[in-house]
Amino acid sequence: MRHGFIKTAAGTPKIQVADCVYNAGEILKLIRQMENEGAKIMAFPELCITGYTCQDLFWQTLLLDSAREQLIWLAKETSQVDALIIVGLPWEYNGKLYNVAAVLNRGTILGLVPKTNLPNYAEYYEARHFTPADQDSHMVKIDGVEVPFGTKLLFSCPQMTGMKVAVEICEDLWVPNPPSVAHALAGANVIINLSAGDEITGKDSYRRELVKGQSARLICGYIYATAGEGESSTDLVFGGHNLICENGSILKEAKHFINQTIYGDLDIRRLVTERRKMTTYPPADTAGYQEIIFTLEKEETRLTRTFPRKPFVPSGKEEREKRCDEILTIQAMGLKKRLEHTHSQSAVIGISGGLDSTLALLVTARAFDFLGMPREKITAVTMPCFGTTDRTYRNACDLTKKLGATLREVDIREAVTIHFRDIGHDMENHDVTYENCQARERTQVIMDIANQAGGMVIGTGDLSELALGWATYNGDHMSMYAVNTSIPKTLVRHLVRYYADTCGDDRLSEILLDILDTPVSPELLPPKDGKIAQKTEDLVGPYELHDFFLYYMLRAGYEPDKIFRIAVQTFDGVYDREVILKWLKNFYRRFFMQQFKRSCLPDGPKVGTVAVSPRGDLRMSSDSCVRIWMDQVEKLS
Repeated sequence: MRHGFIKTAAGTPKIQVADCVYNAGEILKLIRQMENEGAKIMAFPELCITGYTCQDLFWQTLLLDSAREQLIWLAKETSQVDALIIVGLPWEYNGKLYNVAAVLNRGTILGLVPKTNLPNYAEYYEARHFTPADQDSHMVKIDGVEVPFGTKLLFSCPQMTGMKVAVEICEDLWVPNPPSVAHALAGANVIINLSAGDEITGKDSYRRELVKGQSARLICGYIYATAGEGESSTDLVFGGHNLICENGSILKEAKHFINQTIYGDLDIRRLVTERRKMTTYPPADTAGYQEIIFTLEKEETRLTRTFPRKPFVPSGKEEREKRCDEILTIQAMGLKKRLEHTHSQSAVIGISGGLDSTLALLVTARAFDFLGMPREKITAVTMPCFGTTDRTYRNACDLTKKLGATLREVDIREAVTIHFRDIGHDMENHDVTYENCQARERTQVIMDIANQAGGMVIGTGDLSELALGWATYNGDHMSMYAVNTSIPKTLVRHLVRYYADTCGDDRLSEILLDILDTPVSPELLPPKDGKIAQKTEDLVGPYELHDFFLYYMLRAGYEPDKIFRIAVQTFDGVYDREVILKWLKNFYRRFFMQQFKRSCLPDGPKVGTVAVSPRGDLRMSSDSCVRIWMDQVEKLS
């Protein structure tokens, strides 16, 4: 359970209606399977010991007694099982019958949670047999032991700091104010739902969104275990649509009409972090709740959960294209407002033939279209110098012309050479001064051209470069509006590719595809044999790694050893452990060291959940110390 991960399971046994002995045996078989998979929270369907479809047999004392006996038997049989187990059964209390979830741990029945909301409409007749839960807590005697009975039970585990589990049953989720809301406000961050919803056409989609949405709204893990094959098909069919969700994401979903056990690794520490960050999420109020302790052995969770290699980029083509169009529009709308407000007559962009300036030009063209301004008022300035290659120069020129912007060329070789002479710098010394003089000269040129044209300079730097400080201070670091400031490099590529695929112009698409195929480089060092000599990723590391590190550091709040653990798993076969560790060290070192550049960023639109603008998501002093993060990194191997 290191790093806050815990493996959970939702299983649907193939039951026989009213045969409690058989059903308990099937439940135990699934428990053994779940145990072998390392599951520590095991959820089963509503009324699974008897079957949900017993109907008027629920009035039979023999059935109720058998269910009770099999619950006791299950508790004894699982005394050595290291897990929290939740099963459903009918329970008679104080002369009335309740639909309850029994919570077991290591041979002990910890509590009974009765169902609050009983559907008695359409195909449901639960009020015929059951009584809704009240808001009070009671005690019932089971096999000579007093056991809590009530809806306000929280189950917590000392071995998993921060985790609190609560239960609701089926219809409880479908009402306007589900019990899980109160549970979450009392501190529960794992909700178990024992369900027996039947299948009708389209219901699976609604159920999926309901469970996913509730996990997002409550910032919790939500385990939904529902009835399947084995229930009576006299009037209904049950599909076993089990779901495990976490904060709006589906971790695992069962196939329909197959009694399938699913597993999902909940990240409890991330849920705790997310709630802590959200200032509108109230502190836990446990008034009226009873906290019940259960124990688990502390051990490593065998992760089956996967993490996307490109967390900023949607994996599905349809969703990715929709997101790309939305992002381009957000960027363009931000720039549109700034151009309107400043009464700018033009926009000036330094165009290099690289990805970032290409995206900035595409966004600016879209903003001008929104404003109804001619694209000729966009001035794209190419500024060849010592590192410029024919390929990037040609692409910069061709792209500008194809988009209908105005191309202007200012060769800065002479100006930079004179500057070297003025400051006494040896032209053969290709150090940081050699590189930064070129970057600052380019910024000066486009700033002055913008003054000439009554326009503004559009920044091209992206989120990945800002995170690493891979920008020349007051050089390409500076602009009048930075449209790419919250776009990571891995996403820049997809945005340009989306434009190439959807622009409807074969020649423009050809140019964009060649830009995509060009190595990422600032082109500040002389080329070798006419080809780019300075490749950014050789110097700072692969951007797909850095974007991965950045996302899980800022968005998820992961510590270095947790990031390293999931990176090794995610990039297995792509990068070995030593390479990942090398660039992780570089990431933390640069991220902290380069904060001073981010502290004075120009304005630019936020488009995703991660941004580093000092006016947006990241409030961080420029002289923060990296020591405790690097200490943890240095212990990794």
